[in-house]
Amino acid sequence: MWKRQMVETSRGKFEVFVQGEGEPVCITHLYSEFNELGYYFADNFVSDFKVYLVNLKGAGNSCNAESDEEMSMVQSVMDLEAIREALVLERWSFAGHSTGGMLGLVSVTSFPNTLSKLMVGGATATKKYMEHEGSMYSPSSSLNKRLKEIFSILKSPDTTIEERRSANREWTDMSLYNIEKKAEYFQKPSSGKVVHRRLDYFSFNDLPNFDLQKELSNVRIPTIVYCGRHDAQCPLVFSEEINAGLMDSKLYIFEESNHFPYLEENAKFLNMVSDFRRIEYKTV
Repeated sequence: MWKRQMVETSRGKFEVFVQGEGEPVCITHLYSEFNELGYYFADNFVSDFKVYLVNLKGAGNSCNAESDEEMSMVQSVMDLEAIREALVLERWSFAGHSTGGMLGLVSVTSFPNTLSKLMVGGATATKKYMEHEGSMYSPSSSLNKRLKEIFSILKSPDTTIEERRSANREWTDMSLYNIEKKAEYFQKPSSGKVVHRRLDYFSFNDLPNFDLQKELSNVRIPTIVYCGRHDAQCPLVFSEEINAGLMDSKLYIFEESNHFPYLEENAKFLNMVSDFRRIEYKTV
């Protein structure tokens, strides 16, 4: 079980779950909330790092966002900076998956001097993935019509808990390469429930203007970029673009994974995390 900690900062009080020993790494997701069960992605880091798994504003028992703008990506990385300062850490690493990875890119381009290294997976530096036929979020994807129906089920106050759970399971199925192994992947309980207010803010406010690709050339810290070959949420080409835009990065491609390499090819993922640990911070 993860140890729960409430961190008082200049920007409010935040719920943080801590596990592991070693170099500090911050892990979060833009619109998920966590508890003592941890997070499938973050669990892979506890043997190599001291992991700080953060609930952002409006998630879990962290303070509420008094205005919608407080849920923006920029405001969220400012919150993470306040948490780092409250923990009295000169710098920490950041690892993020999907929109967690996008948040990592915002963090490193906004506060380059407080991160020692970065891991970004299944992510993008631009909004263009929403137009790519390989992404389920694109109207040109064969999965898109059903995905919109799933989102309607998840957001409707008239659906039952079981209907919402079934819809969530179907969304997950769309993001797996080997669906027949699903029971194996998810046999251990975990957390990571969607916070719909944060998801809506991202979808309608941050995403339409999201484009950091040109800013990546200014990033100097070492970075690992990874993606599943068959990622149906954020196709591989966007991780390749991130890697190409960075000065000091390495791309890992998981050949038998969709959006969840940390579940679908766990042994290889753990090797990548060990590689990440061995990267040494270098002052510029």
